[in-house]
Amino acid sequence: MKEEKVILVNQNDEEIGTMPKMEAHEKAVLHRAFSVFIMNAKGETMLQQRAAEKYHSPLLWTNTCCSHQRLGESNTEAGKRRLQEEMGFKTDLKELFSFIYKAPFDNGLTEHELDHVMMGFYEGNPKINPEEVASWKWMRPEDIKQDILQSPQEYTAWFKIIFEKFYDHLIQNKQVS
Repeated sequence: MKEEKVILVNQNDEEIGTMPKMEAHEKAVLHRAFSVFIMNAKGETMLQQRAAEKYHSPLLWTNTCCSHQRLGESNTEAGKRRLQEEMGFKTDLKELFSFIYKAPFDNGLTEHELDHVMMGFYEGNPKINPEEVASWKWMRPEDIKQDILQSPQEYTAWFKIIFEKFYDHLIQNKQVS
């Protein structure tokens, strides 16, 4: 299987090349990524637990899905593609904001991403891909925030960073109290 490449970008999200995904994580090179948050009508957020076989952060809880855009793919196209691949459903996505973060993993790899954060709505149960996802659950954003404080080791390094910004966005837009 050919290794997936990531799109290298500068601070302004301008493409400057590509690199194999693993190499980008080994060298902590800034690259484009996306994070999807799916919510339901009750205001809950769908979380996924990463599969045990993942090369980093196995069995940790994180946002609904996240990955990297492919060349020529828009942010929302990438988000919809990965949502289908990991969680087994489709829904419309809206990009909320983007920001740069850096998060090291326990295995020596580092995420250094210009992350495009998107949100969508869905009411059903996902049909998870067991190669990607071990489990899933709905949680209220307030409860996620509290659980991260009490059990930070249960969550991926990037999720703790991204969720804080997502939660602030929900507060500013009066989507949570």
